[in-house]
Amino acid sequence: MKLLVLDRDGVINEDSDAFVKSVDEWIPIPGSLEAIARLSQAGWTIAVATNQSGLARGLFDANTLSDMHFKMQQLVMEQDGRIDLIVHCPHGPDSHCDCRKPKAGLFRTIAKHFRLADLDGVPVVGDSLRDLQAGMQLGGVPFLVKTGKGLRTLEKPLPEGTRVFDDLAAVADHLLQETP
Repeated sequence: MKLLVLDRDGVINEDSDAFVKSVDEWIPIPGSLEAIARLSQAGWTIAVATNQSGLARGLFDANTLSDMHFKMQQLVMEQDGRIDLIVHCPHGPDSHCDCRKPKAGLFRTIAKHFRLADLDGVPVVGDSLRDLQAGMQLGGVPFLVKTGKGLRTLEKPLPEGTRVFDDLAAVADHLLQETP
């Protein structure tokens, strides 16, 4: 299985320091939906792992989050692609959960869902250090995009072996050239 794990805000859609709180605020980054579609058409399995502390903060509810994810999936399907799994952490930063990135709980859930022992060699695409750190705990390969918070993340020391791309479309180009 060719599995790819994506962060959501800042990778697939525009990010906001004030949080993405509604379906109207969920705006795709140009080329991201097409990138997901191209990858899924080429046989990649696409999972999304996203921290959504806006739930714990009371900025939006579970139905609104579901509606945002429905919009994302619909827009990808309109490009003849698919997202195979979406997992999220609903907790705030002061929670002691094991799912909030940089912890690896969301990635363990993804591995279990696809009946994998770990995510060894799986590309993990994020715009923040915590996205990369979480995936690497199960053997994922860190891919940083410069969209979202990516340029700020580039100012910090990156995990060894991190590959840097302009955006998700560039990641897709790379993966489609690299693998048959």
